[in-house]
Amino acid sequence: MRIGIIAPPWLTVPPEGYGGTETVIDVLARGLAGLGHEVLLAAASGSASPVTLAEGSFPPDPRHLGRTQDELRHVINAYHRLDGMDIIHDHTLAGPLLMRASGAIPVVSTAHNAMDALTLPIYRAMAGHASLLAISDHQATSADGVSICRVIHHGIDADSIPMGTGSGGYACFLGRMHPNKGVLTAIKVARRAGVPLRIAAKMSSTGEHEYFTRVIRPKLGGDIEYVGELRAGEKFRLLGESLALLNPLQWAEPFGMVMIEAMATGTPVLCTSRGSAPEIVDDGVTGFIRDTPRALAAALPECARLKRQDCRASTETKFSARRMVLEHVDFYERCLARKPDPCPVPV
Repeated sequence: MRIGIIAPPWLTVPPEGYGGTETVIDVLARGLAGLGHEVLLAAASGSASPVTLAEGSFPPDPRHLGRTQDELRHVINAYHRLDGMDIIHDHTLAGPLLMRASGAIPVVSTAHNAMDALTLPIYRAMAGHASLLAISDHQATSADGVSICRVIHHGIDADSIPMGTGSGGYACFLGRMHPNKGVLTAIKVARRAGVPLRIAAKMSSTGEHEYFTRVIRPKLGGDIEYVGELRAGEKFRLLGESLALLNPLQWAEPFGMVMIEAMATGTPVLCTSRGSAPEIVDDGVTGFIRDTPRALAAALPECARLKRQDCRASTETKFSARRMVLEHVDFYERCLARKPDPCPVPV
């Protein structure tokens, strides 16, 4: 197949640091090309994914993450450059809506956002002319009135990630510097458990800087350390030597890539039950799911007794890149045969 993929415009593919969606797109593009498909990727200029990149892309600008103008000009160029593909897989929010009148090429769209009051009207409009994929069962069942064709969990190439020893003597937090990611709860849990905590977080927007300065910085000191935003190699070293990844989400995240990244290094995940977390973490095997700071703190030392190989094995099977790629190929083929999945996910 000739497959066009449209990434969001604000980060390169793969990302240099933070960027779960861009990481998934890179894994998918590589996997499709590895199976012999022709892949044309419309992503920010400077992207290093080893597939053919569409011309005319614009430089990435993470400072303006989410800005409508950036997304619109990007998708206009992308659909122009991807004309002639057999199928287009659009990972943006605006693209399937903006280009809905073209109709000549089947469009698949992955919902990377939570299904809430802000996004549900958008996805309802989108589902009328694009085949919509969800990234977790929780997200799909939250899609009130939206026809979800299939759930495809994210995958990761564990072979490219080194296994860690977990001997660093600390827990870690990895994510965005935002209240809903639970960094403040992670600090409270680590202090209560008496375990050192290393915080690695993206901090590029004004809101992220303000939250860090006002709320998080005063909590640092002693065994609580902020280490900045890390590149891929640094990130996997931090995760791999951690006792556990502390991921006490305060919102219903559709899919937490950081959780499978941690498990790929052999590190268990300690999280709340919000969103997709119960679909990712096998409680008592690859981590613990607890919903209060007290319970999270009590479980943190217990992470040391979990088998790191069990965590790794989860990413080599349930969350493997190959599984994810093959499920996408099957879905693309059904769309091209005009045989979409017969029953949308019930809502």
